[in-house]
Amino acid sequence: MTLNLLVIRTKNPEVLKTQYELLGLSFKHHKHGNGPYHYASELEHLVFEIYPLTKSMSKADDSIRLGFSVPDVSKTIDNIKNTNWIIRSNPTETEWGLTAVLQDLDGRKVELIKRLIL
Repeated sequence: MTLNLLVIRTKNPEVLKTQYELLGLSFKHHKHGNGPYHYASELEHLVFEIYPLTKSMSKADDSIRLGFSVPDVSKTIDNIKNTNWIIRSNPTETEWGLTAVLQDLDGRKVELIKRLIL
């Protein structure tokens, strides 16, 4: 089994899209049928989408924790300093490799880990 779709919702899709672009993601603007406009980024086996909140939602779910493998964790952290990302933990060597934890505009924790080359 492989995860192939992940959708997060936000009050500010454009601002959140710009924030995730700082991590290296690129997005396309989409709309399916009668659904809302949203942003989609296609990764290897995963489509990562940013949707607006539904009418019944008052705030985004900040309990979701995301993880992205990146070529260079330290460089990514350097690139996002002085932006709207909150750095929760600087790059640290762990049993899984070099990792750092960020927080996005909606309060979600986002873990970065050095991509393993197999």
